[in-house]
Amino acid sequence: MFQLFRKLNYKDLICVVICVALVAFQVWLDLKLPDYMSEITRLVQTSGSKMSDILTQGMYMLLCAFGSLISAIIVGYFASLISSSFSRTLRKEIFEKVEEFGMEEIKKFSTSSLITRTTNDVTQVEMLIGMGLQMLIRAPIMAVWAISKIINKSLEWSALTGAGVVILLSTVITLMIIVLPRFKIVQRLIDRINAVTGENLTGIRVIRAFNAEAFQEKRFEEVNDKLTRTQLFNQRCFAILNPIMNLVMHFLTLGIYFIGAFLIMKASMLDKITLFGNMVVFSSYGMNVIMSFLMLAMIFMIWPRAQVSAGRINEVLDEKINIVDGYREKGLDGVKGEIEFKNVSFKYPDADEYLLHDISFKVNKGETIAFIGSTGSGKSTLINLVPRFYDVTEGSILIDGVDVKEYKQEALHNKIGYVSQKAFMFTASVKDNVAYGNNGNKKPSLDKIKRAIDIAQATEFVSEMADGLDSHIARGGTNVSGGQKQRLSIARAIARDPEIYIFDDSFSALDYKTDSILRKELKKNMKDATIMIVAQRIGTILNADKIVVLDEGRCVGIGTHKELLKNCEVYKEIALSQLSKEELENA
Repeated sequence: MFQLFRKLNYKDLICVVICVALVAFQVWLDLKLPDYMSEITRLVQTSGSKMSDILTQGMYMLLCAFGSLISAIIVGYFASLISSSFSRTLRKEIFEKVEEFGMEEIKKFSTSSLITRTTNDVTQVEMLIGMGLQMLIRAPIMAVWAISKIINKSLEWSALTGAGVVILLSTVITLMIIVLPRFKIVQRLIDRINAVTGENLTGIRVIRAFNAEAFQEKRFEEVNDKLTRTQLFNQRCFAILNPIMNLVMHFLTLGIYFIGAFLIMKASMLDKITLFGNMVVFSSYGMNVIMSFLMLAMIFMIWPRAQVSAGRINEVLDEKINIVDGYREKGLDGVKGEIEFKNVSFKYPDADEYLLHDISFKVNKGETIAFIGSTGSGKSTLINLVPRFYDVTEGSILIDGVDVKEYKQEALHNKIGYVSQKAFMFTASVKDNVAYGNNGNKKPSLDKIKRAIDIAQATEFVSEMADGLDSHIARGGTNVSGGQKQRLSIARAIARDPEIYIFDDSFSALDYKTDSILRKELKKNMKDATIMIVAQRIGTILNADKIVVLDEGRCVGIGTHKELLKNCEVYKEIALSQLSKEELENA
């Protein structure tokens, strides 16, 4: 928690100092009230007292109460300002940190958990700051100040107040020990509910197609019921606190007056008025002491959950980034669009066995290199090493003669137009989704966007949409087909106009005709660009300058289509499984 508080900026700290000063002033005003009340009691019981003197003391009480109210309003404003500003900063830092995550770090945190940490967990910390600045500062100041006021009034009353405080503290500490571990469970269950809900919404078509609504409801109910039971247990534990507080407060008041009556009865006539005044004052101060611990108890009800949330936030912020930024902005002079793999081997960080073994090849500017192999042979993993979604375990990858690890990530990614295996669409217009290729910039030239869409063979279906380029794309692209999403994703990469294109099985949802036309347009318009293609279909890669054949993570053949048909049995088997001998010979 205190690690997060270090993120408070200079302006916030000034506001905190102002809050402390105003709270101290407010407490001073509140604690002046019993003094005026005591004076009024004395005046009422003293013969010959003037009404004007009583009214004057009453006016002082009203001024103190009004001053306390104004201070409370100002403190509330500053507390809200600090907590909301802090939560905004915290959410921004979490978001930016997650953006820096490589695939290795992202796998450690589920999507639902990262969403919960950015929203619910930050809200818990915000609530603690908002209430803490008002109660956590006020409570100890009031308690110490009030105790100093009554410490010499009466040993019996002081002992009674001390007993009440001990009972309250014992109750709070016991509840903290019982409830704190369960708050960790609550946050994990909220993660799980978000995961189940998100999965249900994403896979709604599949769920309905298989009549699995009842199964999904059962899954949700299991998590929801567990969360409800845990929350009920926590709330029931804290529900004990309120009646104990009221019991202590009422018994303390009753005890003070009972002891006071006994002391007044035994006192001489001259001391009776003084004792009565002290009893009234002590009763008020005693309530202030108990109220202070009541406020602390309320903070302690929020603190455990906020503490758990702070720990979860720090887990994200403290996560070590394994993909370290380089220092280079560009490659070697005179070299552009060249890619070379040198003895590249790779295994996932949490795996024991290598997925890729000693892969070496080179592709020059303007060439097209394709990768093919059985499912799980490592094709997608191999090309994902180029933009550094993962770093190689052994060997090196050079782009323009420079190891990719030496590039600044922004500079490296600016060289690459990447089309993922699963086409992803943002909730925006067609135009904005294509323009996203320009480093997320929504304002590239319209001609550039239209050209990219035309090359990607998307012009026809885009023009048929209600608003053309301004047509809305739903979240995840649910209002367009798989082939349309793939073409828009390809258009997004083309709009970037990069040195290198990476197509990770990005033609799988296209029909053969569209696939063929699109590849011809790419070859025609991207003569100077280097193209890397992962494909399952032989037809997609027939005309590639080089084809790399992978089998169980090993390179078993490199060459053109015709060369591999003669020299590579694995490639020949894949080719014959898709096309006849006649088709292959005429290709």
